[in-house]
Amino acid sequence: MKIALLGYGKMGKTIESVAQERQHQVVAYWDKDLQQGNLNDADVAINFSTPDAAVVNIKTGLDAQLPVICGTTGWLGAEKEIHDYCSERQGAFLYASNFSIGVNLFFKLNKQLAQWMQAHEDYKVHLEETHHTQKLDAPSGTALQLAEDIIAHSAYNSWELNTKTNPQALPISVHREGEVPGIHEIQYSSTSDKISLRHEAFSRKGFALGAIIAAEWIIGKKGIFNMEDVLKLS
Repeated sequence: MKIALLGYGKMGKTIESVAQERQHQVVAYWDKDLQQGNLNDADVAINFSTPDAAVVNIKTGLDAQLPVICGTTGWLGAEKEIHDYCSERQGAFLYASNFSIGVNLFFKLNKQLAQWMQAHEDYKVHLEETHHTQKLDAPSGTALQLAEDIIAHSAYNSWELNTKTNPQALPISVHREGEVPGIHEIQYSSTSDKISLRHEAFSRKGFALGAIIAAEWIIGKKGIFNMEDVLKLS
């Protein structure tokens, strides 16, 4: 498989390393200060850029008739625009807030736990996430997806950041520390006990591996997809 990297920061470099381990080749690099290779030589584009560059990068990949894998978060205000753009070009697009295999299983567990806990209103929920200091968006895209799935199966109608002032809003606590790849924890607490669901990433390699697996899967497909499709969790 020949890959175009749209974004060549720390994640882009990790993806390149994992791609080479799996006998794939990066043939094009597209970044703010680096444009090397030809997108037309690629089979798939993988975008891990900044939120403000994501929409342009995704459209660039789709214009080159490449299936696009996107792991950048913080751009979802333009999600419908991108889905329409992909459909108009009969392309393929896959977005995930987190490509880690473990996190996507964690998403599924979170949904199931939220459904079970819906009948037990005495348990109050708190979501906490910790990432490295270079992460630009807060809460993380992973935390937002976890929150949305909890809200869909609870009395909460929104979320609030680093505060607990609104009883109808799910509280999310955000921490930015050192080089932490990512920690997410959901806690259900009552006066009697506490249930915790936690995922901790040890390195960026798990995210990169998931993105490569998604890229391998999407070749030859058309449409809008997510990691549930790749992992057959739907």
